[in-house]
Amino acid sequence: MTYILLAAGKGTRLYPITFSYPKCLYKLDENTTAIQRMVQLIRKHDSEAEIVVVTGFMEETIKKDIGDSVIYIHNPFYSLTNSIASLWFAKEYLQRDQVTIINADTVMSERAVKEVLCNRFEKPTILLDSSIKVDGDYNVEVDGDLVVVMSKNLKKYYGEFGGVTILDRKTCEEMTLVLEEMIREEQFNEWYEDVIVRMIFRSNSEFYFFDLQDYEWTEIDTVDDLIKAKKIHAANK
Repeated sequence: MTYILLAAGKGTRLYPITFSYPKCLYKLDENTTAIQRMVQLIRKHDSEAEIVVVTGFMEETIKKDIGDSVIYIHNPFYSLTNSIASLWFAKEYLQRDQVTIINADTVMSERAVKEVLCNRFEKPTILLDSSIKVDGDYNVEVDGDLVVVMSKNLKKYYGEFGGVTILDRKTCEEMTLVLEEMIREEQFNEWYEDVIVRMIFRSNSEFYFFDLQDYEWTEIDTVDDLIKAKKIHAANK
């Protein structure tokens, strides 16, 4: 399966902690960074994984950290754009039977990587955590089995977005078209998740969800998340 890790951002919300390195290079222990750990776990549980890392800020440092076991794509406009542009630069890798898009500052338990992230899904699926009902960073509302909207501005929502989107081939093709459309409209500063929202609202595209409430995970957006990420890693060593 193909995994696209979006690692181009500067992590400005965590300044000054991330002033000289991106969130994905946060050290979970003396020798292991968040993105390095994710790549290692994917390799462990999917030996045939095609892993693509989209870099931007501190590209060479990320390459040195991960090594040559992945495919690198560079977003040269990382300081002026958001994750929609990073995904656009990697669009050729959306032409696969199953593609998993991962925000590179996501840290999950090994059990979550094995049982969820590296599992095969028959339908396009958004990972969310329904145990988070308050102060979620980027949130998801659902109706039955389907996602109806994703946004930072939802006052009422089913759960927080888990930093991962899993796509089948048909949905990859649909996403590529909408992604291209939004880039032509110069919406460079949007999140890639906004492509999904447009697909749902305009084309009634169906995205299902998987609930992470029984798994340990975090996306590193706050200092509290940094602490939680270290705890998740320590518990799985």
